[in-house]
Amino acid sequence: MNEFLINNPVFSTEQVKQLLAQRGTVGRRSADSWLGYYQKKGSIIRIKRGLYASVPIGAEPSTFTPDPFLIASRMADDAVLAYHTALEFHGRAYSLHRRLTYQTASPTRLLTFHGWQFQPVKFPKPLQQHGKENFGVIGENRDGISIRVTSLERTLVDVLNRPDCSGSWEEIWRSLESIEYFDLKQVIDYALLLDNATTIAKLGFFLEQHSRELLIEKEQLEILKPMLPKQPHYLSRQKRENGILVKEWNLIVPKEILHRTWTDII
Repeated sequence: MNEFLINNPVFSTEQVKQLLAQRGTVGRRSADSWLGYYQKKGSIIRIKRGLYASVPIGAEPSTFTPDPFLIASRMADDAVLAYHTALEFHGRAYSLHRRLTYQTASPTRLLTFHGWQFQPVKFPKPLQQHGKENFGVIGENRDGISIRVTSLERTLVDVLNRPDCSGSWEEIWRSLESIEYFDLKQVIDYALLLDNATTIAKLGFFLEQHSRELLIEKEQLEILKPMLPKQPHYLSRQKRENGILVKEWNLIVPKEILHRTWTDII
């Protein structure tokens, strides 16, 4: 059992049942007994119903917090780390948050555990409608466990599409500006798949603003133009004052983002 706990820092009840089945012990009672025994022993802790974590030797079960990324990745069978959490996982977030966000089709709820929050967000409807939930999802290894996370290309579009899941606009801009390269085709293909005119306008504006750093030719962005909103849209719905219209993208942008005023602060 020690080998199982070492190799599975975060695990589900189903994994325990599979382990017991391999050893010739089956049934829900057997899994419950196993979990109850190791909880009392202090070898595992319960995160939520059906999800547990192993406790390293010498750690205090009541205060030990497992790797939050591993927890988020196991909150649902189809969980995908996304938005600001994906930026953090890839090492591109400007600042760290104690709320981790994952996309899922499962009816899960916000969970608070040891001061961390794990927020589920439904996969965007266009992805579900076209069976494209895994577009731009990559597998990564963390402590020997395979987890799913959005690629930088999908993350770029996702955070522009749902800034409410990604922090302030300064946080978003500073985080995205730390990325040296994007596969532009994947970025555009994903943006078109979401079929959101405002998101496409935001994306076009961001890519054009950073075209020199990202080595993007103006002609490469023309494919986005037919999908732009017919009327000017605000980049930030919550902050409509002091906006400047960027005619090429039919987007009203706050002055601090347009001029990236935070770069003047030393």
